[in-house]
Amino acid sequence: MVTVYLKHKDLPKAERLFYSMPERNIVSDSAMVHAYAKAGRLDEARRIFDLMPDRNVYAWTSLISGYFQNRIVDEARRLLQQMPEKNVVTWTIAMVGYAQNGLINEARCIFDHVPEKNVIVWTAMIKAYVENQQVDQALELFDLMPERNLYSWNVMIQGCLNDNRVDKGLELFNAMPWRNAVSWTTIVTGIARNGLIEKAKEYFDRMPNRDPAAWNAMMTAYVDEGLMTKANELFNSMPNKDLVSWNAMIDGYTKNGLEGEALKCFRLMLRLCLRPNQTTLTSIVTSCGAILELMQAHVLVLLLGFDQDTSLNNALVTMYSRCGDINSSLITFENLKVKDVVSWTAIILAYANHGLGNQALQAFAQMLRSGNEPDEITFVGLLSACSHAGLVKKGQKFFESMRHAYGLKPRAEHYCCLVDILGRGKLVEEAITVVNQMPPEECDGVVLGALLGACKLYGDVGVANQICDEIVEREPGSSGAYVLMANAYAASERWSDFAQVRKKMKERNVKKVPGFSEIEVNGKNHVFFVGDRSHPEKEEIYMLLKENLLPLMQDMI
Repeated sequence: MVTVYLKHKDLPKAERLFYSMPERNIVSDSAMVHAYAKAGRLDEARRIFDLMPDRNVYAWTSLISGYFQNRIVDEARRLLQQMPEKNVVTWTIAMVGYAQNGLINEARCIFDHVPEKNVIVWTAMIKAYVENQQVDQALELFDLMPERNLYSWNVMIQGCLNDNRVDKGLELFNAMPWRNAVSWTTIVTGIARNGLIEKAKEYFDRMPNRDPAAWNAMMTAYVDEGLMTKANELFNSMPNKDLVSWNAMIDGYTKNGLEGEALKCFRLMLRLCLRPNQTTLTSIVTSCGAILELMQAHVLVLLLGFDQDTSLNNALVTMYSRCGDINSSLITFENLKVKDVVSWTAIILAYANHGLGNQALQAFAQMLRSGNEPDEITFVGLLSACSHAGLVKKGQKFFESMRHAYGLKPRAEHYCCLVDILGRGKLVEEAITVVNQMPPEECDGVVLGALLGACKLYGDVGVANQICDEIVEREPGSSGAYVLMANAYAASERWSDFAQVRKKMKERNVKKVPGFSEIEVNGKNHVFFVGDRSHPEKEEIYMLLKENLLPLMQDMI
């Protein structure tokens, strides 16, 4: 009965029955050692193990495996040395355990000492090499194998493809004596992941039997390359679509900027009575560009019982902020019982994007008290908050603490924020020094653009001109540098230079993206570009602005 409960994953009933047994033997003891070790309850497993009058290989191996899985390698090694007799399962578990803990040389030492190696032992060692990115050693061992099974071939092919060795992967695939659905799906996915979409499609078309995994692999390959038309054609051709298929399409539309298509696909999925999961809803939340859509998605999250799913609610915090509703961001964040670093970073970024610098810093202090360590993105939010709030000293302190306190390497976006902080604080010389001293690989057009903006803000046109030339050299088609330079000249009333910049833009065919505003009315988005008079209700709109808004604006001047 204890074994039956454990096979049905009911550990509480098994342990109640185990401790009520009038007598226990090696079978019941070993079963509980295995169950506790598998559940990570190693103290209880060890207590039973130590009290066993006789121990079999199963009990020893179960406890050793538990220690390896929980990264208690020294104790696993000690038990392994004390074990009187070992079988092939023990050797294999020890070998895999060392490899999973990054001790690949010790894993190989175990492999070399196995008295009788079967195909499982050989494959386990090859897989260990593959997972530790040592594909050459895996191939060397694969060539020496006296016997190979289907799993061995699939592991080796997967390893080659993961290491970008497409030719070797194809060579092995074509040499296989037999193949299964996993082999075909592995080769299609691996080729596509290396950017060879047409070659992947060629192998996909050759598949004798395509299961949903193969269809999804090919479709995901198209999605990753942004080929949504082809992905949609494949999706419509699928004989049996599963939830993974729908999620792939919805996520693909979202990532490729086709949010409307993502929502259409989602509505069709619901009409077919398919229940969405966390992955589906995260994609849908991310695709919502208007507050009404986002609120509807949030209601669905609540109705389906995902209100405490951390990653999903992190997305809601971010999207409410992007839609301008900082209060809903805060409510969603505060309702989360389990907050991870992404949760805290999301609310810090939300505060920063809404110009609430002090609240962002308070949230960071709470994050540290909660025991969460910040990452690179957290510091983007903090530095951005300092920039908006004009907190120059604190911004500099946070930037320095990235390296010295948390061991994080600043990237281009962090330097960009620091330059912006210094520029807004009228410390243009210090901003120039930061740019001159930063690693060259991180100095991109965005960082230089921030420095150019600082120079323009305080009329340092000479330096601005040099920076503008460098940005134009890096990104000749970008309008941002030209516009900032023109504005710098205009601020200094150097109108002839201003005209020259505009002339260069025209000669080089650089187009400035026109400014626009967007408003949602009754669930429909209305977009207005500068000088745009294409709206069907333009007369009523301009009349309303003229009669109502313009007098109010004039009174405020």
